[in-house]
Amino acid sequence: MPNAEDPRAHRRDHDRQAARSSAAADLAGSPFRIDRDRIAASPFFARLGGVTQVVSAGGAGLLHNRLTHSLKVAQVARAIAERLTASPDTAELAEKLGGCDPDVAEAAALAHDLGHPPFGHLGEQVLDRIARHRYGLADGFEGNAQTFRILTTTDVRGPAAIGLDLTAAVRAAVLKYPWARLHVPDPHPSGMRVPPRGAAEPENAPGTGASKFSAYCTELDDFAEARAPFAGRLEHWQQTVEASVMDTADDIAYAIHDLQDFHRIGVLQHASVAAELGQWSARMAELSELDGATLAAERRKPGYSLERLRRRMHAKDRWIVDDEAFALAVARVRGELVDDLLAGAFDGSIEAEQATAAFSARWTARLVGGVSLTPSPSTRSGHVTLRPAQWHEVQVLKFVHRRFVLLRPDLALHQRGQASLVSTLVDALDAWLVDRDEASRLPRRLHDLVELAHREYAQLAAHSPELLIGATGEPVRGQDEVRALARGRAVVDFVASLTDKQAVSLLDALTGRASQPWSDSFVL
Repeated sequence: MPNAEDPRAHRRDHDRQAARSSAAADLAGSPFRIDRDRIAASPFFARLGGVTQVVSAGGAGLLHNRLTHSLKVAQVARAIAERLTASPDTAELAEKLGGCDPDVAEAAALAHDLGHPPFGHLGEQVLDRIARHRYGLADGFEGNAQTFRILTTTDVRGPAAIGLDLTAAVRAAVLKYPWARLHVPDPHPSGMRVPPRGAAEPENAPGTGASKFSAYCTELDDFAEARAPFAGRLEHWQQTVEASVMDTADDIAYAIHDLQDFHRIGVLQHASVAAELGQWSARMAELSELDGATLAAERRKPGYSLERLRRRMHAKDRWIVDDEAFALAVARVRGELVDDLLAGAFDGSIEAEQATAAFSARWTARLVGGVSLTPSPSTRSGHVTLRPAQWHEVQVLKFVHRRFVLLRPDLALHQRGQASLVSTLVDALDAWLVDRDEASRLPRRLHDLVELAHREYAQLAAHSPELLIGATGEPVRGQDEVRALARGRAVVDFVASLTDKQAVSLLDALTGRASQPWSDSFVL
C-alpha cells in the first residue's frame, strides 16, 4: 500500500473540501484501490457493455464487447504486475523506475478503453476525420486521449465533479502513448530517429502529428502533473511500468480472445488459416526470395501475406525480430490454433466450450509467463515486454485475426454503413446546435459539454494560443473561432459517449424514423 508521502498517490482534487467530505463514500483504504473502484463504478465503464470490440454480437453474448475485453485485460494486467513484484530482482527494478502496484495496473486496464466511441476503431477514425477537417480541432479525436479526458474532465463521479480525481500513478498508467498529438512533450517523440510505437505521423497524412497519443491540448495540465513523479526515472517518451503492464496485457487479451470469438461464430475457418501457415512453412525459403511487388500483387495466395508480415517486422522491429523465432511461432500457432482448436467446428457443445476455454487459458498462461522487465528497452517497446518467443507468437496470432477477420469484404461492407451512420449523426447534432430556435431544447448533456469546452478553449486562446491552430494554420484567438472549436469538441465528446445502440436510436429520432418520443437510450 502506498504511504502518504508517495507523490504518485497525489490526487487532482479541484475541490479539497469536497474530496474530504466524500471520503466516507470510498470503500477502500488504499488510494489506488479507491481509483480502481471509482473507474468500475463509472457510467462510462458500464457503457462499454454496449460498444463493439470488432463486430456487434447482436446481444447473443458470443463475442467480446469493450466491457468484457476490459475485464479480461484487467485480469491479465494484475497477474503480470503480481508476477513482477513477487520476484525481488524485478520488484527492485520496478521501484527504481517508478513503481509497479497491482491495483494501479488493474485500474489502468479497466480504464484503457473508456474513450472508445461507438463501433470500435471505425468510429474512432470517422470522428478523428470530422474533428480535424470539419471543426479545425488540431488534435482531432483519439480513443486513448478521449479516455484521459473522461477520467480527468468529463466524468463527474469524483469528489470534485470534474473527472474522477484519480491519483497521479493511475492517470500516468493510462497514458499508453505519453505525448500529445503535437508539441508536447518537447522535443516531441515523433522527431526521434526511431519513434516509439504510435508516435510517428501517418504515412497518408503528413503534418498531422502522432498517429496515436494519449492527451488533448485541453488536458495538458493533468498530463504534466501525472507524469511529474516519474521525472528523472523515465525518458520523456516512455510509459510508466504500470502503463507498460496494461499495454502488454491488452496485447495478450486481444491476440487470444478475438480469435476465440470468431471461431465461435464460424468466421475463422480451418482450411484457409491452415493453408496460409502451412504454405509459408513449406515454402519459406522460396517466398523469401520474391520481390515486394510480387508479394503484394499475389497476396491472396497462401503464404504470401505471412511473408509480408515477416518483412514488415524486420523493417519496424529489428530490436527483437528473429527469423528462427518467427518460424517456431508459426509452427506453434499452426499446431495449437489450426490443428487443435480450428480442426473441429464450434457447435456449442460442452466439448467445444471446453476446447475453447482450454485454448484461452493455455495461451494466456504461456504469454503471461513470457513477460519480462528490462531497464533499457528499445524505443519500440516499454519496460515490460514479452520474451522473443512469445513476442513472435503474439504477432502471428494478431496476423491471423487481421488476415482472416478484419480484411473480410463482408465486414468492410458492414463497417462502411456504420461510418456513414456516425458521420450523419454528427451532421444532425451540429445542425441542432446552430439552430437558435431550438437552443433551449438541446439535450442537457450536450449543452453542458458545449459550456465546458467553451471555457477550456477560451482559456487556451488567452494563455496558450500556440496550442490551438485553426483552419488557416494560425493560432485561434477570435471568439467565433473559439465557439466553433468548442462546438466541435462537444459534439465529438457527446457522440463518443454513446453505445452502438444509442447512436442508432438517436439518429433514428433525429431523422424522424423513431416511433415514439421518449427513450432512456439517450441518457448518459
